[in-house]
Amino acid sequence: MSQAIMEIHAVPCLSDNYAYIIASGGSAVVVDPSEAAPVQAALDKHGLALVGIWATHHHHDHVGGIAELVEHHAGLEVVGSAYDAERGRIPSLTRTVADGETLWFGSHRARVIDVPGHTLGAVAYVIEGAVFSGDTLFAAGCGRLFEGTPEVMVSSLDKLRGLPGETWLYCGHEYTQKNLGFAAQIEPGNPAVAERAKRVAALRQAGKPSVPSTIEEERATNPLLRWDAPGVVQKARELGAASGEGVEVFAAVRRARDGF
Repeated sequence: MSQAIMEIHAVPCLSDNYAYIIASGGSAVVVDPSEAAPVQAALDKHGLALVGIWATHHHHDHVGGIAELVEHHAGLEVVGSAYDAERGRIPSLTRTVADGETLWFGSHRARVIDVPGHTLGAVAYVIEGAVFSGDTLFAAGCGRLFEGTPEVMVSSLDKLRGLPGETWLYCGHEYTQKNLGFAAQIEPGNPAVAERAKRVAALRQAGKPSVPSTIEEERATNPLLRWDAPGVVQKARELGAASGEGVEVFAAVRRARDGF
């Protein structure tokens, strides 16, 4: 029997968030529903039955719609990290996961990756050549370090940049244009950054999302993943990095991004 085709639908929420509907065979799970109404509208539009919710981390702009969706869809499986479950940070949680665990959505296998740094309970979900990274890895950027250290975040980002280059990256926010503006300051001589900035500007001008990108594209253009690229190392030294070591480079670039 052939495997059902999987589709992914980006759902704009709040001012710049994305929830993602993963659909197959008439059923769906939603990643990070910050609002219930736009998610429900998208489910209705595509004729999908919601069977689960996957949370990448506990921030309200990623879990704010869970309670309402649970109220209107009986029997939903709500998945989040064990770390957040222990602290009661995700509403209506029914299943906890940790690094390396497997989730099944119909015939589709998803792998969980612990990616702390933005928060200590952050997880990413890898399924059928796509990764849902929440606020750990953004298109051309990464999340602020609210709970983790640079060492912790570099370890998490290294896991994500080590995924196959063709992996599609679905991140939590529409920050790509600003991130690329910052990337151009860090690596002004990187032609891949300039080309990507033009392409993303055209998408946004047309009212289209800049997501997904690919891991290969992030390796080439994302300064928060390029802590071992010579141009980024040089810029980090100018920004006050004590050495050219990866964590020091990342920390200097992340501090600069905080003030950009």
